[in-house]
Amino acid sequence: MKSFEQSVKILWLKRGIASMAVFIWLGLIVSIFRSGGTMADQAPKCIFTTMIVFGILTAAYKGLERLERKGREPK
Repeated sequence: MKSFEQSVKILWLKRGIASMAVFIWLGLIVSIFRSGGTMADQAPKCIFTTMIVFGILTAAYKGLERLERKGREPK
């Protein structure tokens, strides 16, 4: 039963991390658009922001999946 509880906690952690990443990303994108400038100036910032935020999200998500798999392995 402990494995199930841990699995549920990890599932909610994944959801929380994904939600936070999306809101942080949207906030950064809006900030970039509000700063003004041409699309040629804003595009690299948007691309970089997207890569960094979702790269960190992917790393955290994969880490949680590894932790979840580790918890399911028979001892």
